[in-house]
Amino acid sequence: QVQLVESGGGLVQAGGSLRLSCAASGRFFSINTMGWYRQAPGKQRELVAGLTSGINTNYADSVKGRFTISRDNAKNTVYLQMNSLKPEDTGVYYCNVVPLPILSWGQGTQVTVSA
Repeated sequence: QVQLVESGGGLVQAGGSLRLSCAASGRFFSINTMGWYRQAPGKQRELVAGLTSGINTNYADSVKGRFTISRDNAKNTVYLQMNSLKPEDTGVYYCNVVPLPILSWGQGTQVTVSA
């Protein structure tokens, strides 16, 4: 059973930065195909950043140039560096497999960006 634990969220002013972490536990689980999803208030969950084959990255247009996804294999952890945050980045952030989130969702981490 793979468990995903997200952390690093918080309240930040527009223009600020946060670094989210997703720790994955479970035998033989690879973090080479992981992504970060976001659920804004009243909206459906969307994929904002993906990492495939351990090296290829892709981003939603809304975060391109501001967010960076990375991984640390030794720690089985995926990160999301978020810079130049905007109020519309507010939401609960989750990690899961890409392109289809086939694992059980973690609790997520709340990101709130004030204007």
